[in-house]
Amino acid sequence: MPDFSHLMLFVGAAVALLLTPGPAVLYIVTRSVEQGRLAGLVSVLGICAGTLVHVVAAALGLSALLVSSALAFNVVRWLGAAYLIVLGLQTIRQRDTLPADVAPQADLPGVFRQGVIVNVLNPHTALFFFAFLPQFVNPAHGHVPLQMVTLGLLFITLSMTTDAGWALAAGAAGQWLRGNPAFARRQRYVTGGLLIGLGAATAFAGSARK
Repeated sequence: MPDFSHLMLFVGAAVALLLTPGPAVLYIVTRSVEQGRLAGLVSVLGICAGTLVHVVAAALGLSALLVSSALAFNVVRWLGAAYLIVLGLQTIRQRDTLPADVAPQADLPGVFRQGVIVNVLNPHTALFFFAFLPQFVNPAHGHVPLQMVTLGLLFITLSMTTDAGWALAAGAAGQWLRGNPAFARRQRYVTGGLLIGLGAATAFAGSARK
């Protein structure tokens, strides 16, 4: 394990990154606004489960393989983009069947699975664990994979805390927005458009990577 000062540096850097909205945060926010706090919190669990996949991959050296292969990186990037765009289109095609101020009942297992897939197919997460995490691993302490898993689990714990904050705040905002008739009529278009835009951003982000 890193010494205390390096561990605190890791925590500070991780929190700074987690507080910067990215694909995972935007997915959590859209789910929370559209389907309420509970769906948002379940999406947080899905995102964290997807992060756990990346932690294991980093410990096994698979993240390095992914980012070193342009083909593998682009396949993951395009699959993730396509998935988000499909989710956005499905959201737009939904019909309003509930009063404007009532959140649609969420398929919580589905929300969890979507969160897992969104983050597993997020190439930026793999890049994070390849480029950032190893900086805090000390080979002199031995058990490098174990050090990476430990730091990864710490990152997931921090992520769960900050992402839950986003979910609760967005859920409260969604409840207020659903009381706005103008927003309520356009809610699925806003949510779907955000997911499609997020998919497009995922597709083009890293396209200049060499």
